[in-house]
Parts: sequence; structure tokens; C-alpha cells
Amino acid sequence: MRSKTIYLAATSVCLLTGTQLSAATDWQYSLHAGAASLPRYSGSNERMTAPVLGANIVSPWGIFLDTDTGLGWGYEDDTLSFSAYVGASDGRKDRKKSGHQGSDRLKGMGTIKSRPQFGISASYTLGAAILGATLEHALEEDDKKDSGKAFTSLELSIGTHLYDGEYGTVDASLNSRFGDRNYVQTWYGVTPGQAARSRFRAYDAKGGMVSRGLSLDWSVPLGEHTTFSTLLDVQYLSGDAGKSPIVERRVQTSVMGVLNYTF
Repeated sequence: MRSKTIYLAATSVCLLTGTQLSAATDWQYSLHAGAASLPRYSGSNERMTAPVLGANIVSPWGIFLDTDTGLGWGYEDDTLSFSAYVGASDGRKDRKKSGHQGSDRLKGMGTIKSRPQFGISASYTLGAAILGATLEHALEEDDKKDSGKAFTSLELSIGTHLYDGEYGTVDASLNSRFGDRNYVQTWYGVTPGQAARSRFRAYDAKGGMVSRGLSLDWSVPLGEHTTFSTLLDVQYLSGDAGKSPIVERRVQTSVMGVLNYTF
């Protein structure tokens, strides 16, 4: 997986930014660049340092183009935000490439290819709490391949603002991720064919809860258009995902620092 923990958290930040800007009366543009330290794949005990680069364009009508999520439309008022988008799903390689992609431990598991993906994300502010949900569905890549079936995931979250003052803002959220059978089998299962080619025993994973965790985001303004954000994300792999033979460590921790510029 494209190190799901931290990239989903980063994507959530970008989606919130996109929906906030959708209320503007002018075109808005933003760039972000930074680095992340995270597991090589979901369940790995190996770590990697990877660049985090992206851009976002939002029109006055709420249509946005985001390098993390894709092309979509967003809306926000005082209590509700909503976005729908189409983009590309995550992928995973079974060998190391370019210094920060894939893991040799997965040799023989095959590549999980990226494919078209549809998503909807919504949040609702209820007092001091922010309730959120993100549903994503990736299309079938090849039903004859071990990892080519369509899959669906759902993330639920509840967050709050912990601090807003001279030193920026601190936000926290608790989240849980669920997947259908194809989702859990694709990322954590081992088919008989994969077992014959790899070091892992066959493992038939069922749908259900995939992970639950905590995210902390600290954003510090550096100027009128520039902020620096630090994100800590901790996830605990649950259910059949946590019992998978490819999982070496259930607790997955990721850290990211990103410089954001909006104009």
C-alpha cells in the first residue's frame, strides 16, 4: 500500500484545504513540499524516508484538481463540508525501487497496480467535535490476478481543535478504517499462488475493521501565505489485517513535515 497511514492523513489535510478554498470567490492555488518517515508497507517493520510533493487548484465553483486525490468538487459551510473526486488508487511493489519504494520482503507477492478510484469525503462540526467519513472504491484492474479485484474502504473519524493561538493550531483525531473482503485480501491476504512464490503461508482474509488510530497535526503560520505542518499518525492494525502473515508490526507510526504555500 502507498503507506496508507500517513498518506491518508496528508490527503485528509489537502481535502480540508480544498473544501475550505471552495468557498472563495477567486481561483486559489496551493503547493506543498516536505518529507515523511513511514513504514515501507502497511504492516512492515522497515522504515523509509520519502518526499512529499503536491499541488492543489480550486475554482470559484468548488471544482478542484489535487495531486493527492484527483479531480473533484467540494462544498463547505459553517458546519458541513463535502467533496467527491476521481483519481488513482494506491499501489504496492514486492521489491525495493528508487530507494524508497517497495520491500524485498514481499518478493513473490506481485505488484498491486494503481487503478481508477472514486471517493467521497464529508465532515460535520458538532460543537467542539468534527465528525468525518471518507468512502473510496477502486475499480477492477484484472479479476484473474491475485490483486486485481475491485475493492472498497471506509474511514470514520472524530476530531477536535486542541489549540489555536500564538504558536499556530493543533488538531487531533481518532479514526477507524474498514474494508470489504477484496480490500483486506488485496492488501493483507496471501493467495495459494502468492504463497507458492513467496515466503508466506496462504492466508484468506475477510472484510471488517482494518485499523484504528490517532493523528496529531500542528500547523504554524510562517507568513501571510505560508504555513509549516507537522503530522504524527499512529495506527494499530486490527482484525484479519493484523493477523496477516505479511504483518511484522501491528503498530504503524508515521511522521511528516510539510511546507504549504497558498496564493
